[in-house]
Parts: sequence; C-alpha cells; structure tokens
Amino acid sequence: MRGNQLILLSIFVLILHACSSGTKMLEKGDYDNAFYTAVKRLKSNPTHAKAKHTLTASYDLAVQNHLRKIEQAKLAITPFKWDEVVYNYEDLNNIGASLESCPSCMNTVGRPRFYDTELNDARYKAAEERYVAANKLMLERNRESAKVAYRYYELADYFIPKYKDVRTKLDEAYYAAAIKVVVYPVQVNSNLYKLSNDYFQSQLDGFMANYETKNFVMFFRPEDAKRQKVQADHLMYLSFDDFVVGQTYVKERVEEIKKENVLVGYTDQKRPVYSTVKARLSIFDKSISSGGLLDMSIIDARTNRPLHQQKMPGTFVWQDSWAAYTGDERALSKEQLAMCRKKEVMPPPPQTLFLEFTKPIYSQTVNAINGFYNRY
Repeated sequence: MRGNQLILLSIFVLILHACSSGTKMLEKGDYDNAFYTAVKRLKSNPTHAKAKHTLTASYDLAVQNHLRKIEQAKLAITPFKWDEVVYNYEDLNNIGASLESCPSCMNTVGRPRFYDTELNDARYKAAEERYVAANKLMLERNRESAKVAYRYYELADYFIPKYKDVRTKLDEAYYAAAIKVVVYPVQVNSNLYKLSNDYFQSQLDGFMANYETKNFVMFFRPEDAKRQKVQADHLMYLSFDDFVVGQTYVKERVEEIKKENVLVGYTDQKRPVYSTVKARLSIFDKSISSGGLLDMSIIDARTNRPLHQQKMPGTFVWQDSWAAYTGDERALSKEQLAMCRKKEVMPPPPQTLFLEFTKPIYSQTVNAINGFYNRY
C-alpha cells in the first residue's frame, strides 16, 4: 500500500512540474498561456530546464500564430476585420513586454520584436471603420440603431482616443438612444413637511443624476425638459397617497414589587433588623408612529398609456420608556431604579419623523426605478 502511495505521489509531482512549466498547455496548442506560464516559472527559477524548453517552443509558435491570424484578417471581406488585426498586434506586443521583463527569458530566445508601427496603422483603420459604420446607423434615426452606433463610437475612441469628433458623436448617439423621462416632483400637501420632502426629493434627484450612464435612460425635471425642448418618452409621477406623522401611544404597566429579608435598621443593641419591603412600580412605554405610502406611476408620454405603477410603504416608530414608583425604593432592582430616575425624553420634531419614514420608501423607489428601466 505504501509503495502505491509513493507512485501516485511521484505521478502527481511530475504532472504539477509539467503544468507549472507550461508543457501541457503547449501540447494542447495553447501557445500564449504556455508562454506566459514558462515566463512566470523562469522569473522564480531562471535555470529551470523544462520551462526554458517550453519558452522557446511556445514563443515562436505564439508569434507565428498571431501573425497568421493577422494575415487572415487582412484578406477577409468581413466587416470590422481591423478589430481582429488590432487585437492580435496588441497580443504580440504584450508577449514582447512580458519577455523583456524576464532577463533569463531573453537570454533563452533573444530580444523580442515590437509591432508599434503596424499596430498604430491598424488602429486608425479600425477606428475609421467603426466611425463610418456608426455614422450610417445614426442616419436610420431610431433608438436601437443609435445604441449600436454608440457602441461603435466607443470602439473608435478606444482604438484612437478623441478620433475626429468622436466625443461629440458619442453624446449625440447616447441622446438619440436614451429613453427621456420627465420626473415630476414628489407631491406632499403640507407646508409643515416641505423641507423634509425637499430633502427626500433631492435624494431622488441625486440618484437619477448619477444613474448608470450606459443604461440609455435620461431623467429630466419638468422645467429642464421644457427649457431644453426635450421630447419626452415617459412621464413619471411621484406622490404620497397618504401619510401620518406623530401618532402617539402611551402604555402604562403597573407592577407590585415585594422583596423579603431586606435590612431596614438596627435595634438599640445594634442588631440588624430584616423585613419585607414593598413598592408599586409604574412603567410607561411611549411610541410615536409615522408612516406613508408613495405612489410611483410611469406613463407613455405619446400615448398616455400606463406603463408601470407601484406603491411603496414606509414606517418609522420612535420609542421611549421611563418609570415612577411609590413605596419603598429598596424593593426595586438597580435597573428599575434607573428607569425611575430617567426623565421622559422629548420626541423628534414632526419634520424629522417625516424624513425617517421616507428612508425605506427611498430605497424601494430606487429599486423600482432600477427594476423598470433595466430593460431599456
């Protein structure tokens, strides 16, 4: 049994040794990863013979493989062939940079060749190809084509940063592709809660302003939409169907407390006197409940057709407790006595209570907006 274990261990070590040098990857035709694995191995062990062998074979094969792909792409008649050319030249340069970072590797295969001139030429051709295709899509004047055009302009900007007027084109494509949503302010019919509601509104405004850019959704205030002459796709209305602030409940609990064998004094002979002491404890629990229901409605601006409606509840309960007693305080525990010494706390002002119950409503509203507009 022990002999079999040693054999298995030896096989495992050999496999691990082969994989760590990239030999298995080389045999499977994964030349790039075989090369990078051999480089990593030689950085930690510059004299590793198997890794040197793998490096020599994989480097030549990887370079020839990328050059072959480049020639095939150049001869192809498929659209966006220059993307493939760019990516392969980038891979070749990455191989060269990895080789330069390993002195023992260069001693093995020599200094690498870099393809900067060829890569720059391919980048310009790839950028132009995407740019021209995006311009054609924009002429179709529909949202789906504009979304694709936006992606093409992004690629053009990746290949050659600030290529021609691509940054302006990106803005134009995004605007054409985006759903424009006019969001009407949250309505609350009370001047008392105006400041708290304004804060809730500002939180929503901040969320919408920082909404994920590539979701192709834009939110506008009514006044901004009017000034910018936005043709709205959706109208969003937010209003509190109902809310109550400061519903107060006070509950009293009375406990008759008795404690036996309590030291109550001493005799004339200074002997301790023990007796039973009693107290009547009244515990007051005060809660102030506030809550509301926000309605979110989204309608099609062109057809007036309802697209989505959701109601989001929120509650907040403020609580306080204190106590009072009559009788002998020695009957009370330390905790009970502390409650009796505690004064009734003034509750937060109504504006704060309003703000507190809107916090869970805000979270629900954000999730609802995300959930609905993720499909766009």
